[in-house]
Amino acid sequence: MPAPFPHTFDFRALAARLLDPVTTARDAVAQRVLEHAAGRRTITTDPGLADEQGSTLGERAADRVARFGGSWTFIALFGGVLLAWVVVNSVLLRTHAFDPYPYIFLNLLLSMLAAIQAPIIMMSQNRLADKDRRMARHDYAVNLKSEIEIMALHEKFDALRLQELGEMLIQQQLLLEEMKRLAQRHTGDAQS
Repeated sequence: MPAPFPHTFDFRALAARLLDPVTTARDAVAQRVLEHAAGRRTITTDPGLADEQGSTLGERAADRVARFGGSWTFIALFGGVLLAWVVVNSVLLRTHAFDPYPYIFLNLLLSMLAAIQAPIIMMSQNRLADKDRRMARHDYAVNLKSEIEIMALHEKFDALRLQELGEMLIQQQLLLEEMKRLAQRHTGDAQS
């Protein structure tokens, strides 16, 4: 009779058998995934929520500046300010303009704005790159856990199938023995 199907499953043994054991042993994410799988705990979280809760005031400000600086609203407002600057200094204040053509003061302001805005946008992009890396690691962990769970299900189904086949073989053997006994009794009754 085959051994009864186990109610617990050794995910580490499965991982050692089916995954690359050297990589799995060195991979901290894989170890965490195996612990979660063995403990029947979920591994999914919302990394975006952790990013929002753990960000500083400066990081949130950099994100807002980058979001606004890369919008059509900013482009429209900035174009309006430039047009107003040119109109005020060339048309309205033609004789007493505070920044006459070729608008050297405007050039200075634009250069200073670019010098300040560029690092702020880069800070925001670095944060987004870090967030993407965390999301990729999280996705890897979820995918690995899913893969291990699917492999475990295959193992369980295979074990159940083998157990079922063993039970069927035992039942067949019992039926064959019963048929032999009936055949022997029938031949014994026919001879007498």
